[in-house]
Amino acid sequence: MRIAITGASGLIGKALVSALRADGHEVFRLVRRTPRTADEHRWDPQHRRIDPALLADVDAVVNLAGEPIRPRPWTRGYKERLLTSRVDSTTTISEALAAAAAADPGRPRVLLSGSAVGYYGDTGDRTVTEESPPGEDFLAQVCVRWEACTAPAAEAGVRVALLRTGLVIGRGAMLMTVMGLVFRTGLGGRLGSGRQYWPWISLGDEIDGIRHLLTADVSGPVNLTAPAPVTNAEFTSTLGTVLHRPTVLAVPRFALSLALGEFGRSSVLGGQKALPTKLTDSGFTFTHTDLDSALRTALTSS
Repeated sequence: MRIAITGASGLIGKALVSALRADGHEVFRLVRRTPRTADEHRWDPQHRRIDPALLADVDAVVNLAGEPIRPRPWTRGYKERLLTSRVDSTTTISEALAAAAAADPGRPRVLLSGSAVGYYGDTGDRTVTEESPPGEDFLAQVCVRWEACTAPAAEAGVRVALLRTGLVIGRGAMLMTVMGLVFRTGLGGRLGSGRQYWPWISLGDEIDGIRHLLTADVSGPVNLTAPAPVTNAEFTSTLGTVLHRPTVLAVPRFALSLALGEFGRSSVLGGQKALPTKLTDSGFTFTHTDLDSALRTALTSS
């Protein structure tokens, strides 16, 4: 396949480019800066500009572009960047793919577009699948608008799958970098009550899931999460075991809320007990079904 990728400089994007090329696909990256290599092509999502010729002969686009969600207080300006970066990039890609489909309607195309399990909001201990409704907090509403921007491609006959990704566990992942540092100093422990669910997925399964969805007959939202979600207390206990560090220190809810504001309340103290129903029903097999093996792989891989 000929595949275009946006957001290829991130953790998932880098690993995906390598995996797809190893599979024999022709991959090129859409970048906002001046291209440095032959496989890079410039686009300008902020101003909704892209050369139509770039997507004229692609079989698939994996859209991972968007301002990174970081563990920091969310100012008004930062929240605007989180939203507009996703809306602009996804709208630009979707409309360009729709135009390509109109010009060559006989060519099958697929758009795999980023999203997040934050779509569901904080769902407590209630199990959620792809059929569950959206939440009402800021991140949930970002996901709603983000996903809606793929409509032009879907209406033009492009198969669209929405990648509702959970917490990615892999070397270099922000989650592992921050928590690994804290735990290695002996300060690890549950966050808040510890009862909030953390829907995780190994980096390897995230990449394999995307590869699977390139050809699987699946459309609409897809939860990219491991089949065994865990609570924060279970996550911290397992990480402590893997690192041989104690997990007796708990961070109070008020401290996290004070330090991280809205991010802390929605993404650290809240969570989703999300299941990958559509992924497993389509025949996908996970490599890491338990957290212990995923953490050990992430912490020992080169």
